[in-house]
Amino acid sequence: MIRKRVAKRPDWKEKFEEAGFSFHSMDGEYWREGICYEFTPAQIDYLDDVTGELHEMCLAAVDHVIRYDQWDDLSIPQTWRQAIIDSWNRRDPSIYGRFDFAYDGTGPAKLLEYNADTPTSLYESSIAQWLWLEEAMPRMDQFNSIHEKLLKRYEALPAARDEREIFHFSAISGHQEDLVTVEYLRDVATQVGFATKLTFIEDIGYDTVGGKFVDEEGLEIRSLFKLYPLEWMLAEDFGEYLMEQRNLKLYEPFWKIILSNKGILAILWQLYPDHPNLLPASFTEPRNLAKFVRKPVFSREGANIQICAGEGVLLDSGGTYSLQSSVYQEYCELPRHDGFYTLIGSWVVGDEPAGLGIREDTTVITKNTSMFVPHYFVP
Repeated sequence: MIRKRVAKRPDWKEKFEEAGFSFHSMDGEYWREGICYEFTPAQIDYLDDVTGELHEMCLAAVDHVIRYDQWDDLSIPQTWRQAIIDSWNRRDPSIYGRFDFAYDGTGPAKLLEYNADTPTSLYESSIAQWLWLEEAMPRMDQFNSIHEKLLKRYEALPAARDEREIFHFSAISGHQEDLVTVEYLRDVATQVGFATKLTFIEDIGYDTVGGKFVDEEGLEIRSLFKLYPLEWMLAEDFGEYLMEQRNLKLYEPFWKIILSNKGILAILWQLYPDHPNLLPASFTEPRNLAKFVRKPVFSREGANIQICAGEGVLLDSGGTYSLQSSVYQEYCELPRHDGFYTLIGSWVVGDEPAGLGIREDTTVITKNTSMFVPHYFVP
C-alpha cells in the first residue's frame, strides 16, 4: 500500500461536473487529484475476505442483541424494540454499508466502526474514482464492483416495478453531498426498472386519516430509501407512526439501528474476543488500556470522538452528541503517509464486499470534510 503522486488531469473538474460529481472541491479540496494509493492483488484479496467475514460477524451480533436483550447496552428505547425485532425476523433487506478500517498494507486491518445506516462517499467510491482510473491508470485495476452489485441488489428488492408504486428517495434539502448520493442510488434503481421520485425529508408527511406516509403531492410512500438516521426519524413527531407501518418498505431497515450503533463494537468484542480484525471495546471506561477512544453510541461523521489516556482527554472532536452513553475502544492510530492519516472504507452491498474508498486527513479523526483519494492495484 503506497501513496503516490501522479499527473493531474487538466480538465478533471469539468469532467466530474459533467458526470454529476458537483462537490469535488467542497471546503476547498475534497477530491485529491494527483494523489492515489497503490495496492497489490494480495492486499485487495485480503480486504475482500476481511470485509466478508466481518459482515457475517455483524449479522450474528444483531441476532445476539435481540436474542439476549442487550438493548440497554445500546441505549435503544423500549418503544423501538419490537419494530426492530419484527424487521429482523422478516429479514428486511439492506442495500449497503461501509466498514472503516485502519490498515497499512502489512498488519491486520482493524475495524474502527461500521457505517451501516447512512454511509456517504458512495458516489466517489463507485463512479468518480472509476472515471479517474479509466483515464489516469487505464492499464491498472481497482477494487470497485459497487455499481454492478448495486444493480444486482436492486433486482432482488421486494418492491413492485410498475407505475402504481413509486420508490421514493429522500435526504435533507440543501446538502449537496447527500443529494448526489441519493440521486446516484435513485438512478441505479431507475436503471433496473423502478419508478422513482426524489422527496426531501422535510416534505414527507403523515396522513392520519389514511394511516400512511405521503410525499409533497399526497402520493403514498410504499418504498423509501432515506439518507437520514433512523434514530432521528424515530425521535420525531411521526416516529410512532413509522413503527406501526406494515406497508412501508424502508431502506435501510429497522434492524440496521443495531449495526449503526457504535455499541456494536463492544458486542463484537464480547462475541469474538481477540479476533485479529477487532479492537478491544467495552461499555465501561477501560482501566487496562493506556490509550482509548470514547465514542457516543449514536454519533456520526467523527463528532464527539475523544481520544483519552488515563483520566485525561488528549483530543476531542466536538459536536452535538456528547450527552449520550458511549462505547470505549482501544486506540489504534491510523497509518500515516506523507503527513496524512489514511482511512480505508470497505463497502458491502447486500451481503457482498464491493470495493474501497479511501479518505485522508491531517488529523487522526476522519470527518465528513476529510479528503477522498482514488486507488488502484496492479493486475
